[in-house]
Amino acid sequence: MRKLEMYLIFWLMALPLWAAHQPEFSTAGFFRLEDSGREVYSMNPAWRFHKGAADGADAKEFNDKDWTVVSLPNGIEYLPTEASGCINYQGEVWYRKHFTPDASLKGKKLFLHFEAIMGKSKVFVNGKLLTEHFGGYLPVVLDVTDALDWNGDNVIAVWADNSDDPSYPPGKAQDVLDYTYFGGIYRDCWLIAHNNVFITDPNYENEIAGGGLFVSFGKVSDALAEVQLKIQVRNATKKSFTGVVEYTLLQPDGTQVAYLNDKIQVKGGKAITSSDKLLVKQPMLWTPSTPTLYNLLVRILDKDGNVVDGYRRRVGIRSIEFKGKDGFWLNGKPYGKPLIGANRHQDFAVVGNAVANSIHWRDAKKLKEVGMEIIRNAHCPQDPAFMDACDELGLFVIVNTPGWQFWNDAPEFAERVYSDIRNVVRRDRNHPCVWLWEPILNETWYPADFAKNTRDIVDAEYPYPYCYSGSDSEARGHENFPVYFAHPANMQDASKEIDPTKTYFTREWGDNVDDWSSHNSPSRVARNWGEQPMRVQAEHYASPSYPVTSYDVLYQQQPQHVGGCLWHSFDHQRGYHPDPFYGGLMDVFRQPKYSYYMFMAQRPAVKNDQLAGSGPMVYIAHEMTPFSGKDVTVYSNCDEVRLTFNKDGKTYTYKKDKNRQGMPSPVITFPDVYDFMVDKALSRARKQDDVYLLAEGLIDGKVVATHKVVPARRPEKILLWVDNEGTELKADGSDFVTVVAAVADKQGNIKRLNNYNIRFSIEGEGRILGGPDVLANPAPVKWGTAPILVQSTLKPGKIRITASVLFEGSQMPVSGELVLESKPAAFPLVYNTEDASRTSMSSVSAGQSATSKTDAEREVERLRKELNTLKLKEVERQQSDFGE
Repeated sequence: MRKLEMYLIFWLMALPLWAAHQPEFSTAGFFRLEDSGREVYSMNPAWRFHKGAADGADAKEFNDKDWTVVSLPNGIEYLPTEASGCINYQGEVWYRKHFTPDASLKGKKLFLHFEAIMGKSKVFVNGKLLTEHFGGYLPVVLDVTDALDWNGDNVIAVWADNSDDPSYPPGKAQDVLDYTYFGGIYRDCWLIAHNNVFITDPNYENEIAGGGLFVSFGKVSDALAEVQLKIQVRNATKKSFTGVVEYTLLQPDGTQVAYLNDKIQVKGGKAITSSDKLLVKQPMLWTPSTPTLYNLLVRILDKDGNVVDGYRRRVGIRSIEFKGKDGFWLNGKPYGKPLIGANRHQDFAVVGNAVANSIHWRDAKKLKEVGMEIIRNAHCPQDPAFMDACDELGLFVIVNTPGWQFWNDAPEFAERVYSDIRNVVRRDRNHPCVWLWEPILNETWYPADFAKNTRDIVDAEYPYPYCYSGSDSEARGHENFPVYFAHPANMQDASKEIDPTKTYFTREWGDNVDDWSSHNSPSRVARNWGEQPMRVQAEHYASPSYPVTSYDVLYQQQPQHVGGCLWHSFDHQRGYHPDPFYGGLMDVFRQPKYSYYMFMAQRPAVKNDQLAGSGPMVYIAHEMTPFSGKDVTVYSNCDEVRLTFNKDGKTYTYKKDKNRQGMPSPVITFPDVYDFMVDKALSRARKQDDVYLLAEGLIDGKVVATHKVVPARRPEKILLWVDNEGTELKADGSDFVTVVAAVADKQGNIKRLNNYNIRFSIEGEGRILGGPDVLANPAPVKWGTAPILVQSTLKPGKIRITASVLFEGSQMPVSGELVLESKPAAFPLVYNTEDASRTSMSSVSAGQSATSKTDAEREVERLRKELNTLKLKEVERQQSDFGE
């Protein structure tokens, strides 16, 4: 019985492990450490915002009282789910934040850390220009210590422009770009406060292989691991500083496994770099199946033993090696199977790229759930929160430089690409999830010397073992790289010579367009197109009848070809094409398609409580509608699948051919099973409960997984659930969750085929993102469901969401209701109270929600529905008397 989407059922199977887990996210490259003298404040709430030019808006005294107030991350605008074809805004925007700094911060060293600002940008503090930045994907960091006014109001003004500009990457105009160049301050902004002797920020210091903390590895084995440490400490005072750097390495359970301290002396106004090494015996090595993260506590102590600065980093001990014809080795051993994963763009429904940290974690969790082990960050460095999630969940990452099919001969363009490469290595170098750097510009005919320069920059910024870069096998300068991107078909071409010293990987597979203008493809399927198109997509990705790179083909490769990333994990918006890219395993709200479950059927069948993407599963890709085909498709990772049609019906059995070459779980099709006329006959005989499809997955003769599908009957009610992967909603004015409404029958089975629109209302400490102008609310029902995004306010508390059909009547489905509760924010919030009160970040009362129903009205609706059910029995009897 399908009461919720199947992926929620699979999540519930793992509830004991994941329900209590709450992810944590780094800030400016570190995790907070108590009593270290270093504090972190969120600057996300309450920025005054203006779309367009605003002369004089950099000045502190500028009149911005009539501007809209928004929270960060902010993507300028809300967008419809079909937002391709350059409908998004490109141009200038202004943000201004008013605040009064806490007096306790006076005398501290203060840095503003913007995780990214899209396009080119300028940041002013109290009218003074402090920095200018080109490029929308990497940190913008500025020292604001001397710019603040401790006696009154302070104003941070940010000018940003995401217009087409060939002078910095990606450079290509959006109307010829295969993704959307959204705008705004679309990632977090932090205020970092610490003492005047401090660990530096590598993205601020601009030193080759320097700045901040650098964790790398020497020898790594099951017996012993060498953890190499390099740190930069700066003294912003005039007096010399004498003290120690202290390192404490803890296992996940808190057990200390290594410790050292090293004396340092830093002259006034100078910085020093210190290098050390920790030895870890019998290390718990990081792998995709066991993503163990140690906690490294770093402290700076003065000569009296007082802590003056410090923080925590999560450390995954692992070695990676690419050995040409011998393939990929992890922790000194051959990996032994293909690495299968997907590409990922950042954008999400309605908000574009302005995605909360929790959404990045949920994306990683969903990808891990389907058995993926590697993600390619196409085509740009992605949010630090996503990298944190990949560390935690066990996903390798290919880190990309921003760029796609564009080169500019002007020297400044190459220099800005080089700057991006340096800064992404500095930002991401401590993440165990980093598998490969992709410093070249994607699908671009750049000069050959450029390719060599990019490889040299990566090697200079990461001058330690286990650092590798990759390039297209056909691109100029590819000979400079140890890893080549190529399709299996290219490797099997007799005219091509395969270099035994190189390792090969397919960075994009699965797409199969008719031409590069029309973009028709069996892989590009919108979820609401229904059963047959979604089954075609899944079969195309799995093992189609025509020659194309697929899951099956990748599994048949020699070790030298180590795997591939599907194009693409999620549906996403595009610039040069009017249609979104529909090739995702999930849509823009992350609702699954059938291909999601086909991929899930490739994950390990043995349950590992530490591994999200594991355990037996079986899924029926058939809805039992009057239009459903006779053949029934099932996806499973079990040895055997048993399918039953109806209570007293026939049972069909499929056993895997264990000698079959290729992927472990081909698409399973049971021919000529379903017949709507059988359903009709049993239903007329009032035996609706006898009509179903039941799939049972067996391992070693025992049933270990089941999935049951029954036909959805008369639409009776609206179901509501929250898609949050068990995470809490934080009351920081920025966090949001997806809430899904579904049209269902009395038993809770989702009615896939209907054309309702759902109107949502909300009360309490939350708000709905987007409105009727972008079809966000009311929202059309597609394939049985209508999702919305619910954002927190700045106050923890309950949120009540009600969903009703747009045009209500006595025979229409009964409205649904869901109550959430937001939790306190993870970090102190800095904002102007008056500004916050002017936004919809404040609570929504029942009086403001005109469509909300009282408890009494809901009870009347329920009783009315029961009465209507009795009336309908008379209609049914009369139709039966005069029918067939």
